[in-house]
Amino acid sequence: MNDTLAGLLQVGALIAALALVYRPLGAYLARVFTSERDLRVERVVYRLVGVDPRTDQAWRTYAVAVLAFSFVGVLALYGLQRVQSHLPYSLGFTDVDPALAFNTAASFVTNTNWQAYSGEATMGHLVQMAGLAVQNFVSAAVGLCVAIALIRGFVRSRTGRLGNFWVDLTRGVVRVLLPLAFVAAIALVITGVVQNFSSGTDATTLAGAHQTITGGPVASQEAIKELGTNGGGFYNANSSHPFENPTPISNILEIFLLLVLPVALTRTFGIMVGDLRQGYAILATMTVLWGVLLAAVWAIETAHPTPGFNLAGAAMEAKETRFGVPGSSLFAVSTTGTSTGAVNSFHSSFSPVSGGLLIFNMGLGEIAPGGVGSGLYGILVLAILTVFVAGLMVGRTPEMLGKKITAREMKLVALSILTMPLLVLGFTALALALPGPRESILNAGPHGLSEVLYAYMSGANNNGSAFAGLSANTTFYNVTIGIAMLVGRFVPIVLTLALAGALARQAPVPRTGGTLPTNGPLFVGMLTGVAVIVAGLTFFPALALGPLAEGL
Repeated sequence: MNDTLAGLLQVGALIAALALVYRPLGAYLARVFTSERDLRVERVVYRLVGVDPRTDQAWRTYAVAVLAFSFVGVLALYGLQRVQSHLPYSLGFTDVDPALAFNTAASFVTNTNWQAYSGEATMGHLVQMAGLAVQNFVSAAVGLCVAIALIRGFVRSRTGRLGNFWVDLTRGVVRVLLPLAFVAAIALVITGVVQNFSSGTDATTLAGAHQTITGGPVASQEAIKELGTNGGGFYNANSSHPFENPTPISNILEIFLLLVLPVALTRTFGIMVGDLRQGYAILATMTVLWGVLLAAVWAIETAHPTPGFNLAGAAMEAKETRFGVPGSSLFAVSTTGTSTGAVNSFHSSFSPVSGGLLIFNMGLGEIAPGGVGSGLYGILVLAILTVFVAGLMVGRTPEMLGKKITAREMKLVALSILTMPLLVLGFTALALALPGPRESILNAGPHGLSEVLYAYMSGANNNGSAFAGLSANTTFYNVTIGIAMLVGRFVPIVLTLALAGALARQAPVPRTGGTLPTNGPLFVGMLTGVAVIVAGLTFFPALALGPLAEGL
């Protein structure tokens, strides 16, 4: 069987698996967040934190709860790292440097999981489990909460109430992430991912050298790392490490895990707004973007336009032979499109144009299909922009799902869309302008620009993957990328909640013959075009100076 056929079978199996769970999982998520019934364990949690589960919150209260919970998470994770040497299961590791500890705390609380350190040589088992893994659950649940709150903004009318953050958070963890991650961890162990508390295994390399390979609770962290679109690996090599991702079967399973919740949430959206076709339209847009980028990256990596690539049969540098170009391209496009940040190959070694496409994929705003929750609310913000543009074209007040899109809503949409590019381009320019940060760049010329651009694109979009080459464990990069992660996560969240509150206060308007349908092929085409144009106009100059210049 040749690589192309094997790759097509992998893609087919992945799509079939996602289609199989799409309806039941999407319906289950809708029931979770609309049910009036609380589980016993949830009632215990509410009593412990003093929450009345029947009290709805206005958008400001909901936003304050999100920010306060996340702020406490940053402080707790920072503290754990700073006292690591005094904790059990530290494996003899020292306390983490303050700047790196800040960066890591911001990274995991924002669902980014950018890692400027080598996991197996920096973090002990307790910090991995009680710090990083816990944030993998709750940071994903926060994104889920915001998406559900925005859906309620469309559904509700004449009220500013969006639900209760503490209830949504608890249900997201207890009813969704914990049970799914438990099943996923068992499946990963079956495929060969390690799960132990070993301090290390002695091994002899092919060259005769001796090394100790750290073990640990890898499968349990790997499960939520992918399922929650987190991406931070137990090992520095991430999902290219055979302890994290040993076989092509585990590779497809991990890709399935990082796609399944963002994809299923489109059906949840359709169910909650009372029109399944709305969810299908959003899913179709996500699929078109994902499919086109996958085809392009796969084709370029297989084209082998140079003698070296011809000898290897494809662009195989920094790719695992057990995955090949198809498995590596599929993973790369899926991880850069879902804010996951896990990698099974190193993107810096992809062909220049392929690397540029991966950067562009993040530049779309992580909407193809995006992170858990964040992908859905991100593409819905773009959908509102799309109906606004359509309204201008025909001279009508734009409407979406029975809600008018007024100047207030458009200001919130514009600010949300502009936040990420300002962070990416601003910090990239600063890093290239100062002599100190430039010393961290491994490669000169356009590739060096790509290293820095990718780092801030990954941080501000809460992706977390690295281009490789850039030595990012410096005070400058730890602090600036940390700021980019925090601002890139929480400013759009607050603006999205404000948008949801504004929509919820409106009275529904009747649908007329001039209302743009948002559930058909025309809208899918328009939304896809708006997403590509916004990202293209914003980032094309930087991409032209980096990966495109290198490719030419």
